Amino acid sequence: MKSPFYIIVFILSSLYSFGQSRSMFSKEEVVEDLKYLYESLKDAHYNLYAYTTKQAVDATYREVKNSIVKDSFDLLEVTSTYQRFISAVNNGHTEIDFPVKSYFEYANAGGTVFPLEIAFEYDTALVRKNWSEDESITVGSEILSIDGIPMAKILARIYPQISAERPYFKNAKLEMYSFPRYYWQVFGKRDNFEVEIRANGVVKKHSLNAVNLIEGYEMKRTEVLNATMKLQFLEEAAYLNPGNFSGDEEKYQQFIDSAFVKINERKSPNLIIDLRNNGGGDDSFSDFLVSYFADKLFKWNSSFTLKTSKILKEHVRKHNDTTSFYWQEILTHKDGEIYDYEFEEYKPQPRKKRFTGKVYVLINRQSHSQSAVTAAQIQDYKFGTIVGEETGDYPSLYASQFQYALPNTGIPVKVSKGYIVRVNGSTKNEGVIPDIFIKDHLLDENDEILDGLMMMLDR
Repeated sequence: MKSPFYIIVFILSSLYSFGQSRSMFSKEEVVEDLKYLYESLKDAHYNLYAYTTKQAVDATYREVKNSIVKDSFDLLEVTSTYQRFISAVNNGHTEIDFPVKSYFEYANAGGTVFPLEIAFEYDTALVRKNWSEDESITVGSEILSIDGIPMAKILARIYPQISAERPYFKNAKLEMYSFPRYYWQVFGKRDNFEVEIRANGVVKKHSLNAVNLIEGYEMKRTEVLNATMKLQFLEEAAYLNPGNFSGDEEKYQQFIDSAFVKINERKSPNLIIDLRNNGGGDDSFSDFLVSYFADKLFKWNSSFTLKTSKILKEHVRKHNDTTSFYWQEILTHKDGEIYDYEFEEYKPQPRKKRFTGKVYVLINRQSHSQSAVTAAQIQDYKFGTIVGEETGDYPSLYASQFQYALPNTGIPVKVSKGYIVRVNGSTKNEGVIPDIFIKDHLLDENDEILDGLMMMLDR
């Protein structure tokens, strides 16, 4: 899906959900919503200080509050201000998203952006896509500085806008939303750039013009998160991309059902499941997939605990089916109470429908949320071999997001109400570690992971 359409859909969903129509806010409103943001996080988050300390969050709160000195602020300024606070929690599922509405308005006003997309590998910024007029800049070259500012300092300015547990995941999210977008958010409009680039050991400066945001950037690219339902047959394997674990569940199950009928008809010895560039979703989707190659009863976690709260209960009453046992549990426990929620074991499909050959699962740093949890589940049960690179997301994580709006500005806030522990019980602060490591270089069309696995299967 091309970026402009993705953006429009994202904006419309946000507007319809939160009725956000104002674009300017007074100092008093901004300060009030900052206070509400912190108090609501204390109330609703499962463990607000899991990856930080109260002292550190309090210090960030004071710093952000003291920065609110003007009489009025536009939506972009307010969003950026609150991102700098919420990111101090260091939890990827407790966040305020990229300011898409402001970006869209900037685009409609003829906005321009930095012309190079960037991939981050081993703490190095590499040219992922070159949308500039300077064709001498090769993909894979290292960007050392922009307008005389070293990349390390540029990232230090951008990181506070991104919620994540660690720099590796911040970089993955920065790739996901794209560097030019975040560079615009933090540094504003620029007409040209002096970029220092190292290629083949030679350092050279390039003068680049900004490109039109729509025609010169968004219309030329696709989003990093591009998981799409797909089945194809390779020489030694069936290849299955289930798409994201969200959307029309009936349609999803029909696709998975029909895919495994075809896979078993072909009698493929190997099955490759692609969970790369996957935004995650719901366990009911992923468990249905896993049931087609699991050989015993299984779960998607070893424990799942939730924290209920006043603000969560208000959200449930407004937006959820209160006859459901899951939501009833939230409403019946006391505010602030943490409780276990037990998922029943999932049954494998009947043996005649299951795939019984070797299973390989592809992951990369863009395997998010439930896709990372699913990869860990498959690894822990030994249902398959994991191939690729470490995920940005942890498989034991504070997640189970819900969303609410700040009262004055209407800015959406996402918060983690639950804690999920992977099947093997490990709570290490690490992503899913592949059994076979293959780097996904530049996240581009050259498929090092799939090609590398196919070479192994051909031996």
